[in-house]
Amino acid sequence: MNTNRRTLVTGLAGLAAAPALWLPARAAEPLKISHQFPGGSEKEGDFRHRLTERFAKELDKRSNGALKANVYPGSSLMKVNAQFSALRKGALDMTLLPLPYAGGEVPELNIALMPGLVTSYEQGYAWKKNEIGKALSDVLAEKGVIIVTWIWQAGGAASRSVPVIAPEDVKGLKFRGGSREMDLVAKAAGATTLSLPSNETYAAMQTGAVDVVTTSATSFISFRLQEVSKHLTISKAGKSYWFMLEPLLMSKAIFDKLPKDQQALVMTVGAEMEKFALEGARADDAQVADQYLKAGATVHDLTDAALAKWVALARPTAWKDYSEKNENCARLLKLAEKVAA
Repeated sequence: MNTNRRTLVTGLAGLAAAPALWLPARAAEPLKISHQFPGGSEKEGDFRHRLTERFAKELDKRSNGALKANVYPGSSLMKVNAQFSALRKGALDMTLLPLPYAGGEVPELNIALMPGLVTSYEQGYAWKKNEIGKALSDVLAEKGVIIVTWIWQAGGAASRSVPVIAPEDVKGLKFRGGSREMDLVAKAAGATTLSLPSNETYAAMQTGAVDVVTTSATSFISFRLQEVSKHLTISKAGKSYWFMLEPLLMSKAIFDKLPKDQQALVMTVGAEMEKFALEGARADDAQVADQYLKAGATVHDLTDAALAKWVALARPTAWKDYSEKNENCARLLKLAEKVAA
């Protein structure tokens, strides 16, 4: 081998042995965040979508582009009912999901929409720092899922025919509760129930497949239910028997593969998003009444007396049924009851 050829081969071998010295760093593939809610701009639209976009933007900014995420709204990446299973398997990176949607797969998660258990934002957000928050996080972690951002939303009832304020008002009506437990309370009050995700409520109400829809104020707005219903019941004081935990979730399998600094960044940014979530939910609670009034619908206030009736009916029905599912459910319910209203 001549001297020039030997020099060339030696040089190539040296480069191959130390690729970091000459090859550019390969960026990780962006995280995929899927959800069922409508898209929008940075300042307008469903706050849950805007939260995921803001989360992705902050990851990119603070990691100097090393950790990116793409958001897929409106079930454009994956159907809503497939998301939780995909998350557990690592087939989906992240989702913003109403936890009770996964209650059929993990019964413990139905506590996230337990009628009358949480009656204010303050009580709901207090879960995170109390025993119930750790216990619920542990249940999810065991199933391969991590809570990144705690998001609570208050809700109410929209109806096609008569106002729904107290439980007795749903007798004989077709009712969508949003969780198995909410449906149990409605059945005890004399309604027939059906289960469907919130992005299907407009069509169901429009066709008469459902008479009453209980969901969050944000979903009332985003899915334009004021166009297909005549009455809305919502609490002007921010209290409700209907509070749902709709967190931003991440696959534990995906999370565990990230470097430690990126794991810390995900959790830090996720926690910071909770202030935005609370502000967005409260703003929608105020805005939804205006939307209904402008559409010519009637807005009714959820009175303290009516709220007390819902709670009283929930205890011997939904609460009892849930606590009898298994020991874990009973333990979670007791821990949640320790958090004062």
